[in-house]
Amino acid sequence: MTRIAVVDDEANIRETVAFALRREGYEVEAYADGAEASAAFEDKMPDLAILDILMPRMDGLELCRRIRVASETVPIIFLTSRDDEVDRILGLELGADDYLVKPFSMRELVARVRVLFRRAARRATVSRDDETLLIGSLELDPQRFTVRWKGNPIDLTVTEFMMLQALVRHPGHVKTRRQLTREGYPHDNYVSERTIDSHVKRIRKKFEAVDPQFDRIDTVYGMGYRYQPEGK
Repeated sequence: MTRIAVVDDEANIRETVAFALRREGYEVEAYADGAEASAAFEDKMPDLAILDILMPRMDGLELCRRIRVASETVPIIFLTSRDDEVDRILGLELGADDYLVKPFSMRELVARVRVLFRRAARRATVSRDDETLLIGSLELDPQRFTVRWKGNPIDLTVTEFMMLQALVRHPGHVKTRRQLTREGYPHDNYVSERTIDSHVKRIRKKFEAVDPQFDRIDTVYGMGYRYQPEGK
């Protein structure tokens, strides 16, 4: 059974979300704040986490940071009580995979959970026909969902990996934000362009952390992004 952590200080939302997910067959553990959840995650990390942003003791953003220190692969969905783009973009830059603004429908939440688990399953069972991509100093392995730059491992989330793979498979070609949405969110047509920008920004930061001179992902203003091979 797949374990989902629901972390929200509003008891009504916490219980409603937990009930809806259990009805779908998921194992759910609910927590009233980030500190309680963080302590529990030290013993065992969930398979997916649903985090409220505004909580006492420890908010969802800090909890997301701690999860990402322990794992780059656990899918994270943020819940926010206000339609504030700053919260959304900041959350995605910290490594969240998706977000929902309250109030939201349980049907939509369950659908997004299914999408993230399908992606995780694809990561585990990807076809062996997918060969490792070697482009200059970049090594990208679709079988293991691993990335190396100049021999250094780069830890990407599933969404980030799929977007990078879309760019790398067509070096020098521009990929529009809509095309990257289809690669990173194949079952969700409602992702904003700012969400894509946030993911690309995070990919760049991860490469720059191991190589401050990394500049292979170009922004093509008004169109999208392009992976530029070395020597170009």
